[in-house]
Amino acid sequence: MPPRNWNPTTVVQGVPWILLGLCLWLEPGTASLPFLMDSVIQALAELEQKVPVTETNHTASVWPLSAQDSDPHDPLHHFLLEGQRFRATKLDLFALSPELRGLIEEVARHDVRGGQEYGVVLAPDGSTVAVEPLLAGLKAGLQKNRVISLPLDSTATPPGARATFPDVGATVPDVRATSPGLRDASLDVSSADVGAMSLNVRATDLNEGAISPDVRDPSSHVQVTSLEDQTSSPDAKVKSPTTVDSLLVVTLARDLGLTFLQGPQTHSHPGLGAEGCWDQLSVPKNFTLLDPGASLLTTAFLNGALDGVLLGDYLSRAPEPLPPLSHLLSQYYGAGVAGDPGLRSNFRRPNGAALISAPALTQQVWGTLILLQRLEPAHPQLQGMSQEQLAQVATLATKEYTEAFLGCPAIHPRCRWRAAPYRGRPRPLQLPLGFLYVHHTYLPASPCTAFESCAAKMRSMQRYHQDTQGWDDIGYSFVVGSDGYVYEGRGWHWVGAHTLGHNSRGFGVAFVGNYTAELPADAALRTVRDMLPRCAVRAGLLRPDYAVLGHRQVVRTDCPGDALFHLLSTWPHFDANVKPRIARRASRKSKKKLPPVTLPATGL
Repeated sequence: MPPRNWNPTTVVQGVPWILLGLCLWLEPGTASLPFLMDSVIQALAELEQKVPVTETNHTASVWPLSAQDSDPHDPLHHFLLEGQRFRATKLDLFALSPELRGLIEEVARHDVRGGQEYGVVLAPDGSTVAVEPLLAGLKAGLQKNRVISLPLDSTATPPGARATFPDVGATVPDVRATSPGLRDASLDVSSADVGAMSLNVRATDLNEGAISPDVRDPSSHVQVTSLEDQTSSPDAKVKSPTTVDSLLVVTLARDLGLTFLQGPQTHSHPGLGAEGCWDQLSVPKNFTLLDPGASLLTTAFLNGALDGVLLGDYLSRAPEPLPPLSHLLSQYYGAGVAGDPGLRSNFRRPNGAALISAPALTQQVWGTLILLQRLEPAHPQLQGMSQEQLAQVATLATKEYTEAFLGCPAIHPRCRWRAAPYRGRPRPLQLPLGFLYVHHTYLPASPCTAFESCAAKMRSMQRYHQDTQGWDDIGYSFVVGSDGYVYEGRGWHWVGAHTLGHNSRGFGVAFVGNYTAELPADAALRTVRDMLPRCAVRAGLLRPDYAVLGHRQVVRTDCPGDALFHLLSTWPHFDANVKPRIARRASRKSKKKLPPVTLPATGL
């Protein structure tokens, strides 16, 4: 029976503070639990069961903030998230299991060292997620009051001196109908308007069929407008921000700004940051980056930051009583929050693109750098930086993030679906290419809607292509599932075996399923029509004047199916001048791309 003063909301509010602080008390060791999001959820559930609740409405909290003063991130966290002091609770009140202690010590701090990434876990959707920005987002969302006024000058009292905390505005209102939100804010608003910016999103808005106002119609052409189109330059009388949204600052804006202060880079491939490979997927422990020189802005970090933004915004708007965080994370990394299949980790990028506009994010990054400069006047990266220079950094960082991460599809690397090694010696492509050849897999005939199913079908196709067809590898360049992800086949740089006689001229992209009479999921269609080619053009992999062709236009086959080919013919880059070469009905070989296979009941 719960204590008389038990309050589920205060328990929920206390858990992120405790989890973030535990790593500072624990002795270094080796976690025995696998680095899975399910393990983090298990830890949260245990804390929710064991955290005591103090008298009145204060929540059990994290350890004294002085223990974190040595961390360079903490002054900002202290200023934004610790304005309302909570009564401290001693750690020895918690009978935490050794496995839980070890897990928290290992994953609560994100870092990149020696080609390895630390503080990340594998989620059920196959993505890798940094835990620290995720927890920071939950913490900011639980505080409800997110609009923080910036200090007017550099005389702000250092965090360790028990300063009066910033002016915390009223709970961010619903500004959908009355003021600009992060999707449609403009940079030439007044500084007072910036304070009204908020993340105007609800779970009901984030469904798979309505990921953003620009992409509700799957036949429409989707574009992520670049900052050159959306904003004016920093010299165009743009007023510097006077407020920031604590949720965006602690999850994303600070790290974006500081990384691009160190040395802005534009990657030569779609997507911001680096992907990596786990040592094993069933019991993951070590995560090795594919780019040994990667910055802290890895794909895993950006995933965790974006999840923190989406869930933090949800919590800041959710009515009381709040759901237990373990339940919220189970839903988000599962079937969807509150039964909404669109509000889940599989669709974090389109949901983030619908939520965060480039102009508003630019203001937030700029405001964060101003705040850091005033809180830490001796900060080595910020000393001597003018307002115009900070604005330029914020503009560049936002441009790269919105175009190369939010605007690009999430691609699972080969190691994630446990691809077999390439046989033989791959031939490099001469980039950029001029064609995108669209296929359906035919067999497997059913779409795959979950990571384990999609990964199993990838391995099945690779076995057939290698063992039966005698090819060096799976033939397609990329395969698109109905789970929100693209799966790397031969990738951007190696000649495939997808379109006979044309393999070196274009990329072969296949939808998992038989689309003779049906169409792929809207999200999958948008990925192939808009996101994948746009990002390939941006990275110099595909020519701007590329042509889209169905497989049947260059090879005698029914592929990619009548229904899909009919829709394909309406796409902007479709080349109608190349007439289809209909398969001979007497020959069933050309129609049947794969033999019947029995897929394993379990995935990985």
